Order: sequence, then C-alpha cells, then structure tokens
Amino acid sequence: MSTEIKQLDDYLDNHFIHKSNWLRAAVLGANDGILSIASIAIGMSAASDAREPIILATLAGLVAGALSMAAGEYVSVSSQTDVERADIEREKQELSEMPDLELQRLALIYENRGLNKKTAFLVAEELTAHDALGAHVRDELGINEISQAKPIQAAFASGGAFTIGGLLPFLVTLFLPLKIMEYALYGFAIFFLVILGALAAKTGGSSIKKAILRIVFWGTVAMGLTALVGYIFGVNIA
Repeated sequence: MSTEIKQLDDYLDNHFIHKSNWLRAAVLGANDGILSIASIAIGMSAASDAREPIILATLAGLVAGALSMAAGEYVSVSSQTDVERADIEREKQELSEMPDLELQRLALIYENRGLNKKTAFLVAEELTAHDALGAHVRDELGINEISQAKPIQAAFASGGAFTIGGLLPFLVTLFLPLKIMEYALYGFAIFFLVILGALAAKTGGSSIKKAILRIVFWGTVAMGLTALVGYIFGVNIA
C-alpha cells in the first residue's frame, strides 16, 4: 500500500498545476522587476546626460516597486482568502440547517460530471459520511489545497522576484557607458525577459516559443514607449 501511495504522490508531482500559485506570483514579480526598472532607466537615459539621476531614479523604482508588488499581492490574495473563508462558513451553516438539500446538490454536481443518477447519489452519500464539508468545499465551491489562496507566500514570491528582476537592469545602469545605455538596457532587458519566459514556460509545462514571443513583444512596447516619453519631453538633467 505504501508503494502505491508513493507512486501516486510521484504522479501528482509531475503535474504543473501544483506550482501555479507561487509560479504566477514569482513570474509576475520578476517580469515586472525587469520591465519596470529597465523602462525607468531607459526613460531617464533618454532625458539625462548624467549617470547619477539614472541610478537614483532606478534605485527608487526598485525599492518602491518591490514593496508595492509585495503589498499589492498580499492585499489581493488576502481578499480572495476572505471570500473563500466566508463561503466555507456559509457552507457550514447550510450543511447544518439543510443537510438533505446539500446532499442533493452534491449528487447533482456528480451527475452533471457524467455519473448516472444512482451512482452520483451513492458517491455523494459516501463522501458526505466521510467529510461533508470537505466534499462541498472541494466540489461545490471549487476550493482545494492547490488553488487555495496563500497571501504570505504570494507576497514574498512577488516582492522577492521583483527585487531580483529589477536588480539586473539596475546593475546595467551602474557599469555600462552612458553613450550606449539605452540600447544596452533594452538588449539586456530583452535577454533577461527571454530567459525568464523560457524558464517559466518550462517550469509550467507550457510553450516556450509562445512565452518568449509574448514577453519580447510587450517588453519592447513598454520600453519603447518609455524611451519615447523621455525624448518628447527633452529634459536634459545634468
């Protein structure tokens, strides 16, 4: 029996959906870190002939962006958690007040998924006897361990990934010549974004080519528009 359980666990580990929560937050954070900080640096490079303002603006964007990403992710996912908890409490109350109706609802869910009426009712009865709330939370509300919101995990993944992603273009502003700063920032940012897109796609089991094309296109648009703003305003910060 233990061998069968281990084989089942190994099989489940091969599915990518188990990584969806932290992977989404980490990819979003790293992508925003690279793109946001590179865009800020490119915009400042287009408007300034000095390195110090570029570094200062980039560093400020890095700190503010990381904190904003972490806080935003925490608040967003916490709101989802509150909704989930409220639904679970409502489900507890309904199970207490009208268990027969809840049993019928559960049976109908299984019937709609393809079981015949008799089998669906039997499955609903057995699952209700084993763990009524767990069955309804999973099959009626669609909440499970994989999809359940985890605010702290999401906040750290997003904020940490933003910091790591943003540090890459920030290092470019420190060491590369000012004359080629804009082009270097764009080139390095696209390079970093391509690596990130490929790793995320590989980790998530999706198409690497599509991920790279998507991230290169939108990265180019964002950095191009930011550079354009710097040129249009023509502010020469010395």
